[in-house]
Amino acid sequence: MKQRIEQILAEINELKCKTQKEVEEARVRLLGKKGEVTRLFEEFRTMDKERKKEFGRSLNELKQAAQNKIEEYKNSIGEEANAAGPKEDLTMPGDAFELGSRHPVSIVRQEIVDIFRKFGYDVAEGPEIEDDYHVFEALNFPPNHPARDMQDTFFVSAGHPNPLLLRTHTSSVQVRAMENMKLPIRVICPGRVFRNEAISARAHCIFHQVEGLYIDEDVTFADLKQAILLFAREMFGPETEIRMRPSYFPFTEPSAEVDVSCNICHGKGCNICKGTGWLEIMGCGMVDPNVLEASGIDSKKYSGFAFGMGLERIAMLKWRVNDLRHYFENDMRFLKEFNTSIEV
Repeated sequence: MKQRIEQILAEINELKCKTQKEVEEARVRLLGKKGEVTRLFEEFRTMDKERKKEFGRSLNELKQAAQNKIEEYKNSIGEEANAAGPKEDLTMPGDAFELGSRHPVSIVRQEIVDIFRKFGYDVAEGPEIEDDYHVFEALNFPPNHPARDMQDTFFVSAGHPNPLLLRTHTSSVQVRAMENMKLPIRVICPGRVFRNEAISARAHCIFHQVEGLYIDEDVTFADLKQAILLFAREMFGPETEIRMRPSYFPFTEPSAEVDVSCNICHGKGCNICKGTGWLEIMGCGMVDPNVLEASGIDSKKYSGFAFGMGLERIAMLKWRVNDLRHYFENDMRFLKEFNTSIEV
């Protein structure tokens, strides 16, 4: 045993390596699973106690010497390689990578925001987890009112007078604007909303809205109609026409649904507009006096209008998308069609 230890130690002292490959071969030969030093340790385990005392220290010194020698060559050869410079050809062209693009819903949202900013509207935002008061009660939805069934709600906490829920519309942001902003108020409220609906080509449990609110003295339905007409022509083209059909919303009176002339067939009738020449884009109306009073606004002095539209719906009309689920599936084939580059 002593002779073999001395023989291997001499081999370690005389070891010469010029490349990393030679260093690795030396490490395997000495310290690998079947290496010379490893075999001596396996033999050491079978020795009696007295012989272990005799050779234990020598074996440890041998292993340490082998490790130090290997590490020394690894470091020295690595430093030489670094000093020699990179082996890559830095004149070769790099790997091309594509810049991302905005999501179609984000594109439409920004277009709508830009249009209404030109009309003097500010942007207001609010929490997605709201209380029942701001989502329903302040908007003229009394408790147990049948109109609450129009929107199937995700409740976060229930069973107390003012439960928390995922907002079903961004009208809750309008309520907060009326509570906190100084009059006159002119805001749009973009955001994500949630409703417990079955997912299909034309419906989803998550979608995006932009709602608008204008409150001042002497605001009339004619002002509302003009604002929507200007928006429609900015969004869909200068030849766009609108029509307003009577409807019902608890928070506006009178209320209307708004259609725009089909920008695909220009009113002649096609499969997109189902032969009618019109496409529904939003709901609107004059803010109900009860809603104004609930937020501390004198309904005898002030009046206002509100409107709301779904971003996915506008995007579907703008790009003729036939399935709402495409917006949420992250299919790169679909998203690459919207090649508006991200601004850096």
